[in-house]
Amino acid sequence: MSDHELSRRDFIKVTTGIVGGLIGAVIGLPAIYYLIDPALREGGKDAWIPIGKLENMEIGKPYPFSFTRVMVNGWERTASSFGGYALRKSEDPNDILILSSRCTHLACTVNWNEEADAYLCPCHDAKFSREGEVLDGPPPRALDRYTEFRLTEDGSLEIFFSENKKTG
Repeated sequence: MSDHELSRRDFIKVTTGIVGGLIGAVIGLPAIYYLIDPALREGGKDAWIPIGKLENMEIGKPYPFSFTRVMVNGWERTASSFGGYALRKSEDPNDILILSSRCTHLACTVNWNEEADAYLCPCHDAKFSREGEVLDGPPPRALDRYTEFRLTEDGSLEIFFSENKKTG
């Protein structure tokens, strides 16, 4: 035999290695992709959220709204509730103040109280004005605002919600 000839045993070893490698790649790569893909995928963090019809919002009276966002982080799904108040200041559809209902102290949900003419936080007796400014209590700043909003063709008011940035 010459030096360049392959024995049957070596041929079977090489062929088995190549076929086994191909089968491993065909099965293994999709399996690895399947396991890693959810961790690499970003959930929809930014969205336009409808909060109500403009015609249902009385001028000068806070209009409450709430919505839930589902966050997918790998294989974990977390639902978070958000809310706020839309305040129409005039007939102009752009003259709207949209406040978050999360207290800036410890993120408790504030509620509009007509008698007090203020948003009240049940956790530490914080009090916010109709415009969201701190009137009383421990909050370090005014209520956060949703600054990006739009009016759709059917008269619905939508806010732009992003989990990556704080409201206005």
